[in-house]
Amino acid sequence: MNSSLSSEFVVPSRITAFIDHAPLAARGGHVLPVVNPADERTVSELEESDATMVDRAVRAARRAFNEGPWPRMEVGERQAILRRLAALIREHARELAYLECLSSGIPMRHLSLGQIPRAALNFEFFAEFIGQCAGQVYTQDPRYMTFVTREPVGVGALIGPWNAPLALTSMKIAGCIAFGNCCVAKPAEQTPLAVARLMDLIVEAGVPAGVVNMVCGRGAVTGDALVRHPEVDLVSFTGGTATGRTVMAAAGSGLKPCSLELGGKSANIVFASADLERALDGALLGIFSNNGQQCLAGSRILVERSIAPAFIEAFIARTAQLKIGDPMDAATEIGPLAFRAHLDRVLSFVAVARGEGAKLLIGGARAEGFDRGFYMQPTAVMASDSRARICQEEVFGPFATFLVFDDLDHALAIANDSRFGLVSYVWSEHMPTVLRAGRALRSGVVWVNTPMVRELRAPFGGVKESGMGREGGQSSMQFYTTEKTTAIPVGSVAMARLGLA
Repeated sequence: MNSSLSSEFVVPSRITAFIDHAPLAARGGHVLPVVNPADERTVSELEESDATMVDRAVRAARRAFNEGPWPRMEVGERQAILRRLAALIREHARELAYLECLSSGIPMRHLSLGQIPRAALNFEFFAEFIGQCAGQVYTQDPRYMTFVTREPVGVGALIGPWNAPLALTSMKIAGCIAFGNCCVAKPAEQTPLAVARLMDLIVEAGVPAGVVNMVCGRGAVTGDALVRHPEVDLVSFTGGTATGRTVMAAAGSGLKPCSLELGGKSANIVFASADLERALDGALLGIFSNNGQQCLAGSRILVERSIAPAFIEAFIARTAQLKIGDPMDAATEIGPLAFRAHLDRVLSFVAVARGEGAKLLIGGARAEGFDRGFYMQPTAVMASDSRARICQEEVFGPFATFLVFDDLDHALAIANDSRFGLVSYVWSEHMPTVLRAGRALRSGVVWVNTPMVRELRAPFGGVKESGMGREGGQSSMQFYTTEKTTAIPVGSVAMARLGLA
């Protein structure tokens, strides 16, 4: 662990629910350890929020929505508070990165350059966006002026993931509250530290009490109670597909709108017409950044046959040089996986791949040289069949699967042969190939000649088992607001008169 950071920043000994501007005192409930995946030490504890505590948090949010100033505040006032919060995140960026790294194992370089700045940008973006929103007026019927306005929905249940806790949970919070809603957020129980610290910054920025609350715990306990609460109006969830089904079923029983960003098994297609050096850089980033724990990872690397031997050889050579180590070290490129059960699951796919006849190209075991920690060697296999489990199931780790294709039609058939459809990557300098692939790929996002780029104005989300709903400017506005139509007569409008003799 970085000793200078550990002496500079305080790690709370216990994380509890955060309601009405304050963390709650410990109540002796069920306690879960918060483990540093780099050395397996328990660095904090999380007290699980039971149904009673969830009820308290939701009712605080409901009270703030019904009676508090936030939904009725002028847009300019909300913008100022959201911008202050963005500035505070940047001011405390090193602390937030440290806390995130401590519980997730995400390398500091990835956090400092990507996820922490993204958390600040989320609030900054929505502050700008709400200043540009407009309603609609219809005057086609000359007897009436009919106008459409958007109003906040109410109380949102926002459930974040463990692979990018602050960046993705803050996206939900920012989108929800920017439009005047209130919310209860639930970070993943494995990685609550940075999100819990965000609660303090939310208070400091001037967000009124009850607007943002936090509950903590496992999905089957805390998450289920939150989604099913009758005072929750909508649900936003990022996580695994299996859990997403459960969340959607629970939300559906209450007729609650539900936005789900779920798993992925994204195709990263490299054509012979690509800038191969750039494609190589992109393929490595697509599968190994964030320790491979990304729903948008380019985990299926499809390479055109004529270039496959040279490209795969170069990929393996670069993979062998990746620096695996302490995620607190700025030079580390691959840190530990987030928790032991997940490491065991990712490693289990090595046997699955071998059992299906795949060829192990590199890695396939725990990383050497570490007495403790959930470290895994960056791994790649060559698969012979796109229907194999290793090509169909989300591994969610530093584990690449190669497939070879003969032409564009073959590449598209392999890419679309998946029950997932979050993102696709296309590497080609031949514009007809790019345009045809972009149309034919069944995914919510297509990235051409670039690794991951997130334009917050544009919708982001998947199709098929990668989820439903979108996040981003207009998409978030449509989810977090409801339309109201008001019709006003321009003059005296004749009406039928009933009940006259």
